[in-house]
Amino acid sequence: MLTSLHGVYRKGKIEIEKPPREIQDETPVIVTFLTENDIDLRERGIDKKQAKLLRGQLATFGEEWNSPEMSLYDNYDAARRKP
Repeated sequence: MLTSLHGVYRKGKIEIEKPPREIQDETPVIVTFLTENDIDLRERGIDKKQAKLLRGQLATFGEEWNSPEMSLYDNYDAARRKP
């Protein structure tokens, strides 16, 4: 199971915005530092016209993706393992 959290690195420690639920102490983690907030689409071969098209196509998923019912899938793998 993968769980993503938002936080900041400050004075040698990772400060997590919201503590994770259902994660035990001493659970191994992988930390990825995000040094840039913007993604350079041109660097990935996507121009403004393509970006606008993609944004429009993906927008249809936004409302459903962020609906409360989708939280059911937050711990999908753990729920699947339960008898």
